[in-house]
Amino acid sequence: MNRHRTGSKGFTLIELMFVVVIMGILIAVAYPNYASYIIKTRRSDAQGVLVNFANAMERHFTADNTYGGAASAGADTGAPAIFPTQAPIDGNAKYYNLTIVSADATSFVLRAAPIGSQVGDGYLEITSTGQRRWDRNNDGDTADPNENSWN
Repeated sequence: MNRHRTGSKGFTLIELMFVVVIMGILIAVAYPNYASYIIKTRRSDAQGVLVNFANAMERHFTADNTYGGAASAGADTGAPAIFPTQAPIDGNAKYYNLTIVSADATSFVLRAAPIGSQVGDGYLEITSTGQRRWDRNNDGDTADPNENSWN
């Protein structure tokens, strides 16, 4: 009885090259979508943190009858003294710096400015009236059309 196989075992170089090419195509398509998803997730977290920051400003107003003085050293602008200075609140990796852009007796503007790998996504703001702004095109202002919301 002859036990020799006439077929070969394993993969040919051509078959392996096809697999490598197909994997490369899949990665090229999937990675940009994944990166976009990560940026959107971090932005969404910063939006939630800004809402919580605005709530902290409302508690400050209730206690002091003014929005002013909530920044470090009792100032009206700068890093907050009544809330964490970076987002996300949990974890070691931070993607936004939180600041009080302006605060007085009757109003405030809070900002989350992107840092690290989030840079280029544009800053987020919330005001004492609940207005939400996002510098979508990252040009340094929120005066462009479609930048007066977080959607």
